[in-house]
Amino acid sequence: MASFRELLARTKSNISEVTPEAAEARLGSATFLDVREQDENDAGTVPDAIFIPRGHLESQVESKISDHDVELIVYCAGGVRSAFAVETLLAMGYTNVTSMAGGFGQWKNEGRPWITPAALNAEQRDRYKRHILLPEIGEAGQQKLLESKVLLLGAGGLGSPAALYLAAAGVGTLGIVDMDIVDASNLQRQILHNIDRVGERKVDSAKKTLTQLNPDVNVITYDVRFSAENVLDIIDGYDVVVDGTDNFPTRYLLNDGSLIKRIPVVHGSIFRFEGQVTVFDPYKGPCYRCLLPEPPPPELAPSCAEAGVLGVLPGIVGSIQALETIKLLLDLGDSLNGRLLAYDALEQSFRTFKVRRDPNCPSCGDNVGEIVIAEYDQHCLPHAVLKSGDTPGH
Repeated sequence: MASFRELLARTKSNISEVTPEAAEARLGSATFLDVREQDENDAGTVPDAIFIPRGHLESQVESKISDHDVELIVYCAGGVRSAFAVETLLAMGYTNVTSMAGGFGQWKNEGRPWITPAALNAEQRDRYKRHILLPEIGEAGQQKLLESKVLLLGAGGLGSPAALYLAAAGVGTLGIVDMDIVDASNLQRQILHNIDRVGERKVDSAKKTLTQLNPDVNVITYDVRFSAENVLDIIDGYDVVVDGTDNFPTRYLLNDGSLIKRIPVVHGSIFRFEGQVTVFDPYKGPCYRCLLPEPPPPELAPSCAEAGVLGVLPGIVGSIQALETIKLLLDLGDSLNGRLLAYDALEQSFRTFKVRRDPNCPSCGDNVGEIVIAEYDQHCLPHAVLKSGDTPGH
């Protein structure tokens, strides 16, 4: 039986090696692949390198590096594991693979660029293990979620499931806008709250629930009326806004603010047994005005308080909003930008409709001037009165 030295020598005779100096010249063009263990990667790595431990190479590399002809520079600590990894990759059909002689140890000792990656701690790796196992997310994607900021407009029917799933997923900062109090009639669908919280401010109740669910999440509360005076200040700095409002003035106001700040909005709405979800990504697709240039007359748009709503319906729609939000944050799959997903609970059916950006849209059209933030209460209010204390959520 061949000794390890003989096996290594035989492997190195069949592969290509490159010095750290030559490898550095390929930064920005070649793909660097780190095949060390997690603790080694946590201590330092080549900038922008893809991390796949040697023991998981065969099962993960195809999903993380789909192009078999891309130039790959593989490294470990000293150049041994990377040599065997290159042999494996060649057997899997990768055509342009090289092992970095001397490994990361020599790279670092020679003063070449390296970084200490943001890393999850052991408790977080356990909490988010099912995410990390997904090659499309992995540890890097989970770290990105923890660094993300999402604003929820409303802590009601739609905001409740969206907030719960975003917090559980590890979105690091959740802002919640709502100036209502918890009412017993909310508990049929607004699952952030409970009977002991009746009479509490909704934002306070929501914060208690979310922080108990996941202490990683920083919950910022806005117990204020969402208005022309504060819309730009409130949404500023957030990566995505989840729209769980139930009135047209707030939706049009949010639309203007998101266009100015260029922040995507994941829109949801519910009515009796039906729900809708879409994504408004400013200037990359339609905005809310493209979908609904003018509000419908009041008799065609009664509120949930007037028409009723099936309690489980916002759970379905809000969960889809949470999913679309995570897809936007991680650039996963195809978002609902340019598509309206309609759900009918009685038929148990989903339909998708195309929504195109309107070149003549009064908000995002080709020839529109500067957007002026203003209140819409007197222009598009579908209900008799929107009191200053009314909740923005269903």
